[in-house]
Amino acid sequence: PRSELGDRNPAVFHGFCSTIVLNNPRRRNALSLPMLQSLRRDLLHDVKSRELRVIVIAAEGPVFCSGHDLKELSSEDDVKHHSQVFELCAEVMTLIQKLPVPVIAKVNGLATAAGCQLVASCDIAVASEKSQFATPGVNIGLFCSTPAVALGRSLPRKVALEMLFTGEPLSAHEALMHGLVSKVVPEDKLEEETMKISQKICESSKSVLALGKATFYRQITQDLDTAY
Repeated sequence: PRSELGDRNPAVFHGFCSTIVLNNPRRRNALSLPMLQSLRRDLLHDVKSRELRVIVIAAEGPVFCSGHDLKELSSEDDVKHHSQVFELCAEVMTLIQKLPVPVIAKVNGLATAAGCQLVASCDIAVASEKSQFATPGVNIGLFCSTPAVALGRSLPRKVALEMLFTGEPLSAHEALMHGLVSKVVPEDKLEEETMKISQKICESSKSVLALGKATFYRQITQDLDTAY
């Protein structure tokens, strides 16, 4: 059960798990405006279904997601277009945490800039050993300011800032050690481990998952007494 994010991608799922596949490997699965529009549409497609329990975001090719499509942004001089891309990206990232079911990133390759932000925004992330994570914008004069929002909430401050200031990548095991991903497995075990987690989640009712997720994210911003 999967929805492939290409030019057209009807979102479908069977059972309790919906899989969304970033499917533009020739463009390194960049988050162009059409890709972001498709991702938002697919995240929302079955959200009201009583059966849906979990969403998995995966990708085709050796790059999970390279971030924004710099070719698209450099060829479009329209300020409105640029604003639309970044506003929609922020909407998608926050939408992931507002959805009533867990969202799992299944990462098998490189995740950079807004692609790294996408991983950080998901509730759970499972990565293959070959995966890497980076925010290299600083190396071309573009500080990854919006990825910094998600990274700063997923990683210790000094780790996040080292990534942002140097552009150097984290290995999969470094990402695990610092909390950017939940598990690291051999590439040939990635599908199995992701499905294992998904199936365990699917044993719970949707109402319990929705309440638990909403409660978790709400209390993060509260002081201790209010949270309790």
